[in-house]
Amino acid sequence: MRILLAEDDVKLGKLIKRMLEKAGLAVEWVTRGDTAFEYAAYSYYDVIILDWMMPGQTGIEVCQALRKNGCQEAILMLTAKDDVNDRVLGLDTGADDYLVKPFEFAELLARLRALSRRSSAKLKEDVVQIGDLVLDRSTRSVRSKDTEVQLSSREFQLLDLLVQNQGRVVPREVILDRIWGLEADVSSNNLDAYVRLLRKKINVPEGEVGIQNVRGVGFKLEAQHVF
Repeated sequence: MRILLAEDDVKLGKLIKRMLEKAGLAVEWVTRGDTAFEYAAYSYYDVIILDWMMPGQTGIEVCQALRKNGCQEAILMLTAKDDVNDRVLGLDTGADDYLVKPFEFAELLARLRALSRRSSAKLKEDVVQIGDLVLDRSTRSVRSKDTEVQLSSREFQLLDLLVQNQGRVVPREVILDRIWGLEADVSSNNLDAYVRLLRKKINVPEGEVGIQNVRGVGFKLEAQHVF
């Protein structure tokens, strides 16, 4: 299960992330509302956890913006506000569930499992085919013409990110942040090298799929057939 956690309380955020990972969940943690929106806009998650009060944008504002943007993933609001009107506001904004702080971790985990089971994000297939190229998220493997393509973890992440946003330009800064982290010492030249190597490895026939360099902006995957 992939979780996006948006919580600006560093101590609580670290604790939730550690406990969820201990339970076998994959967690990406951000501390700002605007960052949460950016992450959710360019990647898929089974459940998005939003704290009500955050810098950049509040959880309510992020929830509204995501729903307006077509996001269908399950959203769980975390808040210290336990007034009925606040709960109604959160749900009316588009949240699927609501958990009041402080809470027991077992309850959070149970709610995440329930949300994941009924999340429309489950409609997103784990296996995506682009011409002769097959990307399998469950096994993190890629095959081309029935031959397995050996990709590093970051190469797979890069390809998956481009596939998720097929037809849309993914900005360089978004790619660098999502795959290496903003604090990593990775330059645009390093990213260009990864893209060149990825193009060579997947070796998809010209015209079926291509990774385009949109000068000064980022990269876009264009494909004739995506199943």
